[in-house]
Amino acid sequence: MSVPRNEYPRPQLIRKDWLCLNGEWEFAIDDSHDLNADFPLKITVPFCPESKLSGIANTDFMTAVRYRRAFVIPTEWEGKRVILHFGAVDYQASVTVNNTYIGSHSGGYTPFSFDITDALKAGENVVTVFVKDDTRSNRQPTGKQSEKPESHGCYYTRTTGIWQTVWLEPVADSFIKNVNYVSDISSPAVSVCVKLSGSFSGKTLNIKTSYEGRHTGSAVAECISGYITVTIPLSEKQLWSVGDGRLYDTEITLCDGDTVLDAVCSYFGLREVGLTKKAFLLNGETVYGRWVLDQGFYPDGIYTAPSDEALKNDIVYSMQLGFNGARLHEKIFEPRFLYWADRLGYLTWGEYPNWGLALDSCDYIDCMLPEWLEELERDASHPSIIGWCPFNETWNYRHNSVVKLVYLATKAADPTRPVIDTSGNYHTITDIFDVHDYEQDPEKFASCYTDIKSGIIRDQIYRSEGESAQKPNGEPVFMSEYGGIRWSDSDGWGYGKGPETKEEFLDRYKKLTEAMLFNEDIMAFCYTQLYDVEQEQNGLMTYDRKFKFEPEIIKAINSQKAAIEQ
Repeated sequence: MSVPRNEYPRPQLIRKDWLCLNGEWEFAIDDSHDLNADFPLKITVPFCPESKLSGIANTDFMTAVRYRRAFVIPTEWEGKRVILHFGAVDYQASVTVNNTYIGSHSGGYTPFSFDITDALKAGENVVTVFVKDDTRSNRQPTGKQSEKPESHGCYYTRTTGIWQTVWLEPVADSFIKNVNYVSDISSPAVSVCVKLSGSFSGKTLNIKTSYEGRHTGSAVAECISGYITVTIPLSEKQLWSVGDGRLYDTEITLCDGDTVLDAVCSYFGLREVGLTKKAFLLNGETVYGRWVLDQGFYPDGIYTAPSDEALKNDIVYSMQLGFNGARLHEKIFEPRFLYWADRLGYLTWGEYPNWGLALDSCDYIDCMLPEWLEELERDASHPSIIGWCPFNETWNYRHNSVVKLVYLATKAADPTRPVIDTSGNYHTITDIFDVHDYEQDPEKFASCYTDIKSGIIRDQIYRSEGESAQKPNGEPVFMSEYGGIRWSDSDGWGYGKGPETKEEFLDRYKKLTEAMLFNEDIMAFCYTQLYDVEQEQNGLMTYDRKFKFEPEIIKAINSQKAAIEQ
C-alpha cells in the first residue's frame, strides 16, 4: 500500500530525516479509554473517518474515536531524541506510546508534538491516540462542520480525529523548534528569529540565505538564550509579488563547536504589506484585492486534500478565473496549501473557524485564543498571508469584549499585518471595515455603496437596522462576501433567486463585480465562492473542480482595472 500524502508536511522547517506514519491504522468508534480494547476497523490516515478516502465513510456523529498503529524506529536514529508530530487532530487528543501517557492537545486545527524518546523500546513500538469531538457543545470551534446529523445550508460534513499528517523526526538534545522571518524591503534585509529547544549555552547558530542558488547573505550568532534574532543584509532585492512568488532559501544549522546538532532548510519572501485610508498596499504599491472565498473542502477527503497537487490546483484554478487571492474561510488551512500560495504569489487571509463556539462572554476564551495564537506562530512567516481575521459574522455580539481581546492579542503577536476583528459584523476595533452583502439585484447592490465618502454604507446590516447600524470610522472598506449566485442542475442551496440561463448568470456576475471594481472607495472584493461544497452550489466550479463557465470570461471581468488603480 502506498503511503498517502507523504510529502514533507512542514515546508518552512524541513529536516532530511523523518518517518511518515500516514497509511493504515487500527481504528475504533467509541469512548473507551482502555488501551487493551479492541480496534475492529482499519482507517487510512490522514483522512478523517467521515471521508471516503479513509475507508470508513461514517458521516454520523462520532463523539469519541481511537487509533492505534505499530512502528519501528530506524537504527540510524540511535542516540537521538525522537519527536512525534501531528499536523492536526479534531478536537481533543490524548496520546500514549507503549501504554505510557505522552501528552494531550485541545484544538482541531493546529499542530502539536511530543518527545517520545523515554517511552520507546527496541523493535516494535505502538502509538495510541484517543480523540473526543463534540461539535454540538458550544465549547469548541467547528467552522463549517454541521451541528445537525446531515449537511444543510452552508454547513457541511464534519471532520473527526486525525486529518493531517502524522510523522516522526530524530533530533539532538538541543534543536531548532521554530523559525520566523520579518522583511525589510528598503535595505533590503531579513530578520531571522529562531526558537530553540534544549540547552543553548555555548552553541552557535549559522544562517545562510540564497536566491535561485545564488548566495545572498549569511550570519553567525552565539546562542545566549533560547530565542535568537539575527538581521541579515541581502545582496539581491527580489520582491515577492502577486503572481510571482519569488522565494529566498535559507539553511540554518545549530552547532556545538564543530559538531552540527541540527540542520533545517527553510524559505522566506521579501515583502511588506500595509494600508492607506482607501487601499491595500503590497511593497508600497496599491493592489486591488480580487479575492474569492475558499472553504477548503474536498469531495473524497472532506477537510483533507487527496494530494499535494490538489492543494496547488485550487490556487491555479482561482488564478485562471482572474482572482489574485482568497479568504481561507472558517478553517485553518494546512501548511502545504500556504506553501503553494507562497510559491505562486497568491494573497491569502488567515482565518479561524470560530463558528460553533459561543462568544457571549470571555468564559470561553480558553477554547479559542490558545489555538489562534498557535496558528499565528505556525503561519507568521508565510508571505502569502497578508492579513488576519479571527472571527466571521459574530451575530448579535455588539461591542463584544472577546472580539476586542482577540484583536488586541493578534496585533501584539503580529504587528506586521492588518487585522479584521470580525468579518461582516459587528466590528469592535478593526483595521479594515468589511461588509457582507448578498443582494442579487446589481443596481440596488451598487446604489448601497455610493455614499462611503459620507461615512454611510448601506450593507445588509444597515438595511435591516437603519441609522442605528454601525458606520466606518475612517478605515478602508472591503466587500468581503458578495454574490453567492446559485447555479446548479439540482436544487442546491445558494443566495437569492438563481438565474435561469448562463447568459443571465454572467451578466449578474459582471454587474455585481463591476459595482465593486468601479467604486473608488472599495479596496477589494471577495466573491462567494470558488467551488460548490456539497449542497451549497453557488461556486464558479463544481465540487469536483470543474469550471461551470469558460474561465476566460470570468477572468476578463475580474481583471478589469479597478477605480482605485486608475
